[in-house]
Amino acid sequence: MLDNRVEAAATKFVKSIKESDTYKAYYYQLERLKRNPELYEKVNEFRKRNYEIQNTSQVDELFDKMDAFEKEYEKFRENPVVDDFLRAELAFCRLMQEIYTYITGELDFQ
Repeated sequence: MLDNRVEAAATKFVKSIKESDTYKAYYYQLERLKRNPELYEKVNEFRKRNYEIQNTSQVDELFDKMDAFEKEYEKFRENPVVDDFLRAELAFCRLMQEIYTYITGELDFQ
């Protein structure tokens, strides 16, 4: 349970993130992708498989599995709607990583 001051600050912070160019670009690309439900489903499958490979593969086999995965989806990634969304999503994820790193560093959270 958040205390009132922390909740108010968090609400303001989330609003700031939503007003960032990075978030706006991500949200725009997400909405653009969702206009094509079949393509949206395929992107979600791509993302799921990518996650599974990266999180279940042994280190010594990761490179080969990722190489095969990238080759399998090469044509798929050439679709501008797909590519634009995945680039925007990656930029937003990196922004969130930077925010988490900053917050944990400022709080001396080890």
